[in-house]
Amino acid sequence: MRSLLRPFTVSLSLFLACCLFAADALATDWLHVSGQLAPSGAAVDFTPHGTQPGLMFSLQSAGSCGGCHSGTAGNAPTFRPHTTWSGSMMANATRDPLFWAALDVANKDVPGAGDFCLRCHTPSGWFGGRVSKTSSGPTVDPIKGAAGCFLEGTLDSEDFFSDYEGISCHFCHRLSPTGPLGQPNNIGNGNVWLDDTECNGDGGEPCRRGPYTYTTGGFEPPHQWAQSAYHVDSAICGNCHDVSTPDTSAGPLKTLKLANGTDTGQAFPIERTYSEWKQSRFSASGGRSCQNCHMPDSEDPAATACVGGPSRTGNLPVHTFVGGNTWVPQIIRGEYSDTTSTPGSAGGIGRKDELARTVQWARDLLNTAADVETTLSAYTAPTATIPGAISARVKVTNRSGHKLPSGYGEGRRMWLNLQVRDAGGTLVFESARYDTASGVLVEDAQSRVYEVLQGIWNRNGTGSCDVVDELGRKIFHFVLNDCVAKDNRIPPEGFRPATATDPNGYQLRPVGLAYPETSPGSGVLVHYDQVAYDVPLPAGAQGPFSVAARLYYQTSSREYVEFLRNQAVEREIPGENQMCSGEINRPAVVGPTDRSRGEFMYELWSAPPPGERLFADSFDSTVFATGYGRSPPEAIAVDTALTQ
Repeated sequence: MRSLLRPFTVSLSLFLACCLFAADALATDWLHVSGQLAPSGAAVDFTPHGTQPGLMFSLQSAGSCGGCHSGTAGNAPTFRPHTTWSGSMMANATRDPLFWAALDVANKDVPGAGDFCLRCHTPSGWFGGRVSKTSSGPTVDPIKGAAGCFLEGTLDSEDFFSDYEGISCHFCHRLSPTGPLGQPNNIGNGNVWLDDTECNGDGGEPCRRGPYTYTTGGFEPPHQWAQSAYHVDSAICGNCHDVSTPDTSAGPLKTLKLANGTDTGQAFPIERTYSEWKQSRFSASGGRSCQNCHMPDSEDPAATACVGGPSRTGNLPVHTFVGGNTWVPQIIRGEYSDTTSTPGSAGGIGRKDELARTVQWARDLLNTAADVETTLSAYTAPTATIPGAISARVKVTNRSGHKLPSGYGEGRRMWLNLQVRDAGGTLVFESARYDTASGVLVEDAQSRVYEVLQGIWNRNGTGSCDVVDELGRKIFHFVLNDCVAKDNRIPPEGFRPATATDPNGYQLRPVGLAYPETSPGSGVLVHYDQVAYDVPLPAGAQGPFSVAARLYYQTSSREYVEFLRNQAVEREIPGENQMCSGEINRPAVVGPTDRSRGEFMYELWSAPPPGERLFADSFDSTVFATGYGRSPPEAIAVDTALTQ
């Protein structure tokens, strides 16, 4: 389908001006110029592959599935597909305020790039022609469309007739491993194939595909169905959980550059969760699929997939879809579950219990993700006048099926905190101290922070992969990144970064930290990290000393949230209602409203945690604020060693 995106052109005067910039001016205006330069030439389609908008059979609302696949009796919500899905980030991908703030930056960096992002975050809106492409009728403004201005429904409306329902039931259960002409499956970037034909040729609607088959004369679903091996294959998850630079009609938007500036010509790898799994032992025979961990089978004796359906005990994948995100579900619960007190609002999505369960399920999964082991190799006790010392080693083992952490890398991190206390419990040493009040992680010389830092080659004229701006602030330009300055995330067991198509492993290999091979020449990396600490002990401190290593996970760093806010302010991104003025359901009365999305996200992050005492007009007039904390770190594992 021909793209409706407008051509991006650069005038000769702009080009000459760019060439004549002084170094300091180049740093100041770099992002503006970059946004004008890419892409250029003929009209560029950000999403040319896979099924396109203009479906013969529209995607049905997830709300239409809830009648049979949720249920309220007994303990049904703990296993029914719709109820368990409805609290997940899959179901709330279009309500996520962090996503919207990042989308605005992407659209500023490369106008129209939001079409690429919204394809996975709102399938109903994208395939319904309410983003940047239409199959008929008036042309959609690609700039407003890429900002999500044409979506139906609101952030706090229920799933009937709403594009804010995220990755919905009907979308996943219409996915096909091949295209209508037998085209092969496309891994990554949401380049999916949707079944858009009548089931069995005369069903009146497409088949709803899933892992089950049914016998004639027994229980059969009240809708068209087909058994699908694809729906128990991890490849179905790879559709959206491998993300590269937009694979436009003109080729990759950005190609990967190595540390020395060599351009590999390969599409820049933004996220590689599926490929990390594929190159691990978990993808081998006897391993574990994505579904095994993220859709575990219910063992509940009453487990059924729908009201009146057959028993599925031990054979019902629970649609939890959880990862490590415990912060954003709490924001969605607080902001959009109940908005009945807001005049003109849709009233809220409900789901308080479902969102709370998602948070707990995510914590449960995080607690299985890694092991921590602390050993002491040397100890010199301090005297009254002479300091002592401890040499410690902490081993962190990845128990997940992909890098740890994995997925969306901007602001996401994990770190080791090491604390040493004396016999009285007094803290005498700490590495990687985290201040909960400010959200600041103090990185000392010995701290280990596991993260991926993607950047822009030579952005600041350094001849290297730059991950900060001219003021030394961390930058997170999702669609402009073309190099990796650091990726020390722990590999999964049996991990081979090299593939037949990428023999050097450029797409998957660690950067900035060497994980040794399990045996020389095997090509398989160890799935653990060992960190050595040299701890000084103050003179006069009394032993024995306890050495505690704690592993923490955080969804979003302070630096990332501040970046989103700064971008909104410094680049004059308008408030959401102003940006989408005149469109459906505007002005909005919940969500960012008249604030920019980046400023709204910062307000959510910086609000005091629940119960914090605030003084009002007088000393005795106090209130207890409500908030979500500053993306509070989640504890994954801890181990303690004691000196003799």
